[in-house]
Amino acid sequence: MKEKLTIDKLKAEAKAFCIAESKIKNKSLFGVTDGKAVGTHIEHKFQEQLNSKYKTIIGSSANGIDLPSEDILTDIKVTSIKQPQSSCPFKDAKQKIFGLGYNLLVFVYDKIDDPKTKTATLNFVSCSFISNERTGDYTTTYRLREMVKDKANVEDIVAYLNDKNIPADEITLTQLAKQILKTPPVQGYLTISNALQWRLQYQRIVTLDKPVQGISKVIDKVTKK
Repeated sequence: MKEKLTIDKLKAEAKAFCIAESKIKNKSLFGVTDGKAVGTHIEHKFQEQLNSKYKTIIGSSANGIDLPSEDILTDIKVTSIKQPQSSCPFKDAKQKIFGLGYNLLVFVYDKIDDPKTKTATLNFVSCSFISNERTGDYTTTYRLREMVKDKANVEDIVAYLNDKNIPADEITLTQLAKQILKTPPVQGYLTISNALQWRLQYQRIVTLDKPVQGISKVIDKVTKK
């Protein structure tokens, strides 16, 4: 009988996975420069590890988030340390302010090819669990929180959202502004760029050197400057 997956067990499995995978010399990934192919390889391997040990729902990137069960609700992201970023589906403008609506588990690797053995090693330099409430855009949430403190009104907030090209019409922006004043957003820690899909950047998470509630550094081997 498989045991039920929890967030704590998910973090523990991610840590064990990073440590084990960093020691493997992988022939199939040698010379592969397509980050998506590397990411898919890692995601599937980690999902197989979870599926073999735990009772949980495994989703698919094509149909939504990777671990969609209500008590886990976590998407797995894999990215290179050279440019730690990925994309995610755009649902609505609120995601940039109030979070994506689910947690993120972000694996960051440094891929090293060895021409002598024709193998690739994926050295996992960072792995972070980011709770949903921290998945908003850093600068947008920071400024909006400041504006609320400074007694901004609906028109001020709408003007700011317009200035930042938040993808929504005037009615939606006004509704958003009222919601922001009523319930100010939690400080986010992603950089989210507007596009047909959200472009998520994780540099701030990777280099985070102070504890933040809602962000767990599962693996942290990044040299701080």
